[in-house]
Amino acid sequence: MVIQWFPGHMAKATREVKEKLKLVDIVFELVDARCPLSSHNMYLDEVVKDKKKIIIFNKGDLCDRKETAKWKNYFEDKGYVVVYTDSKNSNNLNKVISKAKEELAEKIARQVERGIKPRAIRSMVIGVPNVGKSTFINKLIKKNVANTANKPGVTKKQQWLKLNKDIELLDTPGILMPKFDNQKIGKKLSLIASIKDDITPLDDVCLYLIELLKTNYLENLNNLYKINVSQDDDNVFIMEKIAEKKFKKIAGDYDYDSTIKLLIQDFRTQKFGLITLDNYQEMVGTNDEN
Repeated sequence: MVIQWFPGHMAKATREVKEKLKLVDIVFELVDARCPLSSHNMYLDEVVKDKKKIIIFNKGDLCDRKETAKWKNYFEDKGYVVVYTDSKNSNNLNKVISKAKEELAEKIARQVERGIKPRAIRSMVIGVPNVGKSTFINKLIKKNVANTANKPGVTKKQQWLKLNKDIELLDTPGILMPKFDNQKIGKKLSLIASIKDDITPLDDVCLYLIELLKTNYLENLNNLYKINVSQDDDNVFIMEKIAEKKFKKIAGDYDYDSTIKLLIQDFRTQKFGLITLDNYQEMVGTNDEN
């Protein structure tokens, strides 16, 4: 089963982003720090084009910081401005605003020279579903003005929100890529709950999670379930070992359904510890971090 989710409201939201771009000075794109490249919407990159942009590595408290740091360098080498945040605890949120002012300093100076009184900076907040856009906005504004939930598709429409006299935010619904060129991206986005579970082949997603864990975080996997598997073991075999530990057999067979739900839930609730799904060496093909 191919993972794909681009409902009508996302197509509409994309059109609205294009229409409102002329009204904004800078774009904030939130990505999930656990998979910064996979959750970076290159389709929206094409929509935003040359507009000033800051990429915000949100949920920085959940990622393998050493691995994600390689991705920060990767984006910065491509000319992006990158800021780490943890929206739940308000870490580095003020740095985002400071960076926005730095990026727009020349434009503001030109306006002042022409006798134009600087107005509030207008920023658009974009990203795939469930990367924490609404939590980010609520923490910045210090009130619950944007709906939040740990599931995709909560924000349904654009809305302007005023932070203070210096900056206004345009909240937008989460938008996915119309098509995943690589199904591994779809599986990672499923794991971070950017795609609805009821339209996702969770068995495939679960086996992919096992593959990622045994390759990059084998100790975490063994410690959590008190098993002893190796990188050479088959993924289905590993799933069976976990099922054997955690659940009783049903009619003589392993309880795969419960095991699948457990593995995905344990990832989403950080039971495996600090994990980055996007492995730099695998995806870029080099150990060079610069």
